[in-house]
Amino acid sequence: MRIGVLGTGMVGSTIATKLAQLGHEVRMGSRTAGNERAVAWVASAGAGASHGTFADAAAHGELVFNCTAGEVSLAALEAAGAENLAGKVLVDVSNPLDLSHGMPPGLFTSSFDSLGEQIQRAFPDARVVKALNTVNREVMVDPSKVPGEHDVFLCGDDEAAKPRVIELLESFGWPAASVIDLGDLTAARGMEAYLLLWIRLSSALGTGHFNVRVVR
Repeated sequence: MRIGVLGTGMVGSTIATKLAQLGHEVRMGSRTAGNERAVAWVASAGAGASHGTFADAAAHGELVFNCTAGEVSLAALEAAGAENLAGKVLVDVSNPLDLSHGMPPGLFTSSFDSLGEQIQRAFPDARVVKALNTVNREVMVDPSKVPGEHDVFLCGDDEAAKPRVIELLESFGWPAASVIDLGDLTAARGMEAYLLLWIRLSSALGTGHFNVRVVR
C-alpha cells in the first residue's frame, strides 16, 4: 500500500519505519521537501521509502498517518491539502497537549471536544480514525514490548474506515481481540484525556513501556 506519514519526529519515524519494514511504499512529509530528518530517514529505511512536503506525502498515500505534534496538526494538515486527503483514511495519532504552563501538561481542548473531532470538522471529506495515541511510540508498532495481554483503542465516524486501520494494527502485532472500537469520533475526547494519566504513570514507573488491559 502507498502510505503517507506526516511528521518527522519520533512517532512519525517509528511508524514510518515499521510500515516500510512491512513492505509498504511510505512517503514521509514535512514542511519542507529537504527536511534533514526526513532525508536521513529515507537513507536508513531503504527501498520503498521517500520524502517530500506534507502535500507530497498526502497525495502519495492511499492512507495517511498524522503523526505531527498536536499543536501544529491542523496547520500541517492544511499544508497537506484538503484535496489530497479527500476520501482517504486519515489515522490521527496526535494529542492536544498544552505545554504553555510547563510540565505536567494540560490539554488545549475542552472536555466537550477533541483534536480528532477538530480535524474531522476541518477536513470533512477525510475519513478520520483516532488510534495509537494512548501508548508509547515503541509499543505502537511492537506491543510485545509490554508483556501479557493489553489493549489499544480506536474510534471514528466512518465505519468502513476502521477495518482498514485494524488490519494495519494487526500487522503491527496487535491481536484483533486487543483492539477495542470505542465508537464514533467523540470517543477521542476520552482517548486524548487519558494522556494526562499516561504521563503521570510514565513518570511514576520510570518507563513508557506499559499499557492498560480492560478486564471484563
